[in-house]
Amino acid sequence: MSHESVIQTQGLVRRFGDLTAINDLTFEVNRGEVFGFLGHNGAGKTTTIRILNGVLAASEGSIRVLGLDPIADGPALRRRTGVLTENPSLDERMTARENLQFYADLTEIPREKVKARIDELLADFDLADRDKEKVGGYSKGMKQRLALARPLLHYPEIIYLDEPTSGLDPVAALHVRQLVTRLSVEDGRTIFICTHNLVEAQRLCHRVAVLEQGKLIALGTPAELAQKFGHRQRLEIEVGGDQTARAVETLNKLKGISAETGENHHVTLVGAAHERIPEIVKALTDSSVRIYRVTPEEPSLEEVYLALHGEQEAVA
Repeated sequence: MSHESVIQTQGLVRRFGDLTAINDLTFEVNRGEVFGFLGHNGAGKTTTIRILNGVLAASEGSIRVLGLDPIADGPALRRRTGVLTENPSLDERMTARENLQFYADLTEIPREKVKARIDELLADFDLADRDKEKVGGYSKGMKQRLALARPLLHYPEIIYLDEPTSGLDPVAALHVRQLVTRLSVEDGRTIFICTHNLVEAQRLCHRVAVLEQGKLIALGTPAELAQKFGHRQRLEIEVGGDQTARAVETLNKLKGISAETGENHHVTLVGAAHERIPEIVKALTDSSVRIYRVTPEEPSLEEVYLALHGEQEAVA
């Protein structure tokens, strides 16, 4: 991933009558980055994609995508981007090859290169041996792979994905995640993902932006957000079987630490940041507690997301 910025927004606002769907949105996305866009339904994620791709105009603010103005340079920009909507429309009466050929006819791919490009994508997405079957007979995972192949026909530099693994079984979802990683790491494509799947975002994204009612409330790597907003950072320590009570008593004397007895000779700590691990280990050894294993458990992106939206206590 390079540090070349390919998407820049500054003070982006979009209104629909009295409704402000996007409110003062400012962020940048780098070339080759997998960038996650998280938020409730109605938070403004899809509206933002439409603005970035020149389908909607912003009410206020400035936008540059690949150095272009999405409204003034819309056709030129869309020749360099690809979009997978949450519910992609495939013609189920046609084969996979026919679907891709139809889409290619709408783009400016040179005719002499279309067949080779379709062959390449069908192979990449494990559809080559089923290319002459009607899409209506495909599984949901196969349809999603075909839908993801379609916006790649014209070698886009930026790919917008709206809920790319929605409704897929675990194996199909894993396949899509692997494809996204390959597009970013091997091909250097920029991937902009709108998703509700926080586990997926934590696995895939270099950075994530969290929206609430059209406003950006957090931006950073999953690890940065976990450190900043995670309030349930935990540490598991395995000690000698007859020493858990002494370990809990020792650790609860440390400022800001809450320790309790766990299962199988484990002690669980809350509020134990990484930088405090040496202090914790020293306190235990000074108390002659045998330590067999120390396992930090970082806050998940899901915990961060819920904390940001004020829902942490409601689900505890």
